[in-house]
Amino acid sequence: MRISWGYKILIFYLSFVAGILFLVYKANSQSFDLVTENYYEAELKYQDVIDQKGNVAQLSERPKISHTVNSISIQLPKEFLKAATEGEVYLYRASDASKDLRKTFATSDGFIRLELGKELSGAYTIKLSWKANGKAYFEEQNIFF
Repeated sequence: MRISWGYKILIFYLSFVAGILFLVYKANSQSFDLVTENYYEAELKYQDVIDQKGNVAQLSERPKISHTVNSISIQLPKEFLKAATEGEVYLYRASDASKDLRKTFATSDGFIRLELGKELSGAYTIKLSWKANGKAYFEEQNIFF
């Protein structure tokens, strides 16, 4: 039995429509997380971040960040050895906002070790912000767990 060309066109057309419908379904089932919920407010305050990065540039060296799968160690520059320092470490995962992690810290010896409480994997951006001696600082580094 032979299929006529009309049925071949119909089968091709129906498979094309089914493929398009499948792609529409997959596109609608994807979740897209915003970088921040209050994007416009954060954009207006970004000059503060630029100033804080400038403060880091004036230091003798950048903070040294090392990590394992469940902890982060940060060695601040020598200017902070005897200064009361407090701040926050924000682990930002661009691909999945549910895996973001925030930890606060306070130190007076310039060394911070934070236990994360869970094993992380994948690409993260560490956003380190701290205050000492009346100045605010901000450092950002990409790491891979």
